[in-house]
Amino acid sequence: MASSLIFGVSPRIIKCNLPCSSPCRPPLNPVLLDLPLRSFKQSHPHICKNFRSLPKFPTIACHSSNPTSSSSPENDMIIGDNVSKQQILEADAPWMYKCLPEQLKPYARLGRFHIKAIWLGWFDFPMLWSIPLAADPGHLPDLKLLALFLVARFVLKIYVNTVNDLVDRDFDKRVERSKNRPFASGELTPFQGLCFIGFQLHCFLGAGILLKLDKLSWTLWGTTLLLFFIYPFMKRMTYWPQAFLGLAMGWETLLGWQAVKGSLDLAILSPLFASTVFWVLLADTIYAHQDKKDDLKVGVKSTALLFGDSNKMWLTGFSIACIGCLALCGFNATIGWPFYAFLAAASGQLAWQILTVDLSSPADCNNKFVSNIWFGALISAGIVAGKLII
Repeated sequence: MASSLIFGVSPRIIKCNLPCSSPCRPPLNPVLLDLPLRSFKQSHPHICKNFRSLPKFPTIACHSSNPTSSSSPENDMIIGDNVSKQQILEADAPWMYKCLPEQLKPYARLGRFHIKAIWLGWFDFPMLWSIPLAADPGHLPDLKLLALFLVARFVLKIYVNTVNDLVDRDFDKRVERSKNRPFASGELTPFQGLCFIGFQLHCFLGAGILLKLDKLSWTLWGTTLLLFFIYPFMKRMTYWPQAFLGLAMGWETLLGWQAVKGSLDLAILSPLFASTVFWVLLADTIYAHQDKKDDLKVGVKSTALLFGDSNKMWLTGFSIACIGCLALCGFNATIGWPFYAFLAAASGQLAWQILTVDLSSPADCNNKFVSNIWFGALISAGIVAGKLII
């Protein structure tokens, strides 16, 4: 997969005059080099910019245009002795990851700090919907409360990733996209993972103390942790693990509202909860298409496999249900007209995802999944604007 970085990076590579650990094959053909690797280039557009920062850049790789060689991307790349695949992938890591000591980097990778999409972990959740929704008419949400919840959600995101990688470590070893994760590669032991989870729970508990939660809020808080802990096991038990993930994330809408109001209004929260479940079903089904071939091999279940050729029909249904539930939520909460304008834009974003996604392309599925940040942002902005202008 990393071989897609080579095209257009350096004239030295195109000329194929690199000192490699094994003899170079016939001269590179730029056309052959680009076509099978285009998907990775599209999903990692920034890595090429940082390629020159790697040590001993000229010895990184050379590409074979031998027509008899395997078409597998892994065989299109000869990695130099001085550069590992992990170094290549980390070349585009954010500065906060690069500044960490080497001993801490495996833990950072559990939280996905090595990818620039780490900020997605702050915003792909319904707390940014429920807290503004609970604000008084004509007022902005409580910014202090929102900041504390964002920190708590960030810790929760790392907790979810750690539990998921720990439970799935045997599966991840057999999946190309995840075989280099810390538990799958043996870089971290299960005991170290459990200790890290304990640290996260202490941080999550501390955030709850700062929020001064009442008994109901603590119950919701603990239930959220439990649901996210159970989620990885659902992949082995049902073809609907995405639905269970939706339930876990939907539970967060109750947390945000309860923290502001001190009670639950089911007329507003029920459709908000349901919309979250449908949204996660849509987004995570698209995400699951990245690994569907490997999932079949290792026995992991998902809605992507369950729906088969009817995937886009199901995605359309989830989209309509999500938008419908959000509209009902806004109506019950008596939100102003700006909410519906943003909701219309958000529905267009979902329609664009479904119409343009190539479910046979892992890179495109990943791009569409990440684009859900814009759907969440539109709904959040619509709720805030709708509460200000009633």
